[in-house]
Amino acid sequence: MEKNLLTEFSDALANAVELAGKSTVLVDARRRLPSSGIAYTADLILTADHTIERDEDIRILLSDGSQLPAKVVGRDPGSDLALLRLERPTLTAIQPADQPARIGQFALAIGRPSSEGVQASLGVISSIGGPVRTGRGAMLARYIRTDCIPYPGFSGGPLVDSSGMLLGVNTSGLARAVALTIPSEIALKVAESLAAHGHVRRAYLGIRSQPVELSTEAQDALQRKQAGGLLLVGVESGSPASKAGLMVGDILVGLGGGPVSNHDELFALLAGDVVGQVQTLEILRGGQPLQVQITYGEM
Repeated sequence: MEKNLLTEFSDALANAVELAGKSTVLVDARRRLPSSGIAYTADLILTADHTIERDEDIRILLSDGSQLPAKVVGRDPGSDLALLRLERPTLTAIQPADQPARIGQFALAIGRPSSEGVQASLGVISSIGGPVRTGRGAMLARYIRTDCIPYPGFSGGPLVDSSGMLLGVNTSGLARAVALTIPSEIALKVAESLAAHGHVRRAYLGIRSQPVELSTEAQDALQRKQAGGLLLVGVESGSPASKAGLMVGDILVGLGGGPVSNHDELFALLAGDVVGQVQTLEILRGGQPLQVQITYGEM
């Protein structure tokens, strides 16, 4: 009997869950329900930081039912990601998808929240947004929303495509318990930084600022339409801003060739691996535009 299209689709999804399930582990590091984790390498596990409530006595349940202890390699509360290391390399690392996630694409949320085995939830990618400021004091350059059901214990588990390849890391710890997915290209860069440094290097300027509206005269001086900027109300001594000659009363209007109208735009420009880079910073001082060179510091 020939298979119909629905049966073929169902078999493909089951195969995807089986494949991704080999790289999905249970992470027992909190008092209540365990969370899930993703095999990043043969001995490294990427998971949700908010589910790691202790640094000692972390137990990992593997797909074959065996248990191994793990230690924290690094944590990044800003992106709600943590990296754990097993005592010996036994994992099957998950493979990233060839293409980034697309709106309307079928996706599977995978978790291993109990010893009963892997669990899955099917949905479609409903939106892709960002940058967005998280509830953990950082800016997430991009995020994925799906209508997959985020079952308890799914945080730290993978979102995969219909081939079982990684699209992102699921978490409910970034936006007041709203389930989001961190795209794989962002999550894997965080994992790489955690493996190398134990933390994520984030850029800072060393300023305190507040949003202000730009007058018509100020916009004329800039020779562009820009509704707002950031008035500097504090410059930290010895900071990159101080070394660049910024002063209280300056209005920050641009950075690295991009406009800065509000704090979200500034945080977005500071996101990524930019520590140590030299950029052109644009300010208004006394109503006149001025460009200075600034070297990003590390927060």
